[in-house]
Amino acid sequence: MRSDHRTSPLTLKIAAAVGLLFLHLPILLIFVYAFTTEEKSYQWPPPGLTLQWFAVAWNRPDVWSALSLSVQVAVIATAIALVLGTLCAAAVSQTKFFGREAISLLVILPIALPGIITGIALRSAFSLFDIPFSVWTIVLGHATFCVVVVYNNAVARFRRTSGSLIEASMDLGADGFQTFRHVILPNIGTALLAGGMLAFALSFDEVIVTTFTGGQQSTLPIWMLEELIRPRQRPVTNVVAMVVVLVTFLPILAAYYLTRDGDQIAGAGK
Repeated sequence: MRSDHRTSPLTLKIAAAVGLLFLHLPILLIFVYAFTTEEKSYQWPPPGLTLQWFAVAWNRPDVWSALSLSVQVAVIATAIALVLGTLCAAAVSQTKFFGREAISLLVILPIALPGIITGIALRSAFSLFDIPFSVWTIVLGHATFCVVVVYNNAVARFRRTSGSLIEASMDLGADGFQTFRHVILPNIGTALLAGGMLAFALSFDEVIVTTFTGGQQSTLPIWMLEELIRPRQRPVTNVVAMVVVLVTFLPILAAYYLTRDGDQIAGAGK
């Protein structure tokens, strides 16, 4: 009997390994340099290993201030994105009206545009309306692309959810809120959770839009960018960068596991 399982050629395996190494080696170097004893340059191999930079980073108030601002902005931007993204997805996928595809394109457009274009546009708008730069201007800037992430996840799940389930719920006497709570939300819940996690990760490490909308506010990625210019205590920056990698990697990994079986939902295919 002929087996359907075929082994990949050796050259393909080598090419895949080289590609993965090219993508992830810089990240591994960040982890290594977070433990180096050299504080002013990047020597390879590191002259020694130490844990002192973790204590230094822990005791620096500017790190905590930047981290607090990043978390605050990411949480608020994600909350806004969940509300607006879900409402847009419901409107586009569940109803038919003139200009529906145009609206869908406009919703997706901010994430397709280069970040510098979005940043310049937002800064010009804030200046035109005399809006002072603050935490809220950063939140609005981040929400523009966070909405897209939630929208893409929600609209895909809405389109795979059988309309007959909603109709059956309404026929049985449920009102709109009950139908949403007991029928729609269980079907789209994992998609919303995954979209929210991805939105949080994108907002947490955003640099370009924050540069144009933050004013004197310094989020953690902006703090890291400024610290890299200074030759003093560079390993502290690598410690913080390692934390950022972990903070953004975990939500993305969780979002992957939540959405990989997204086609197995109630009413699919009916």
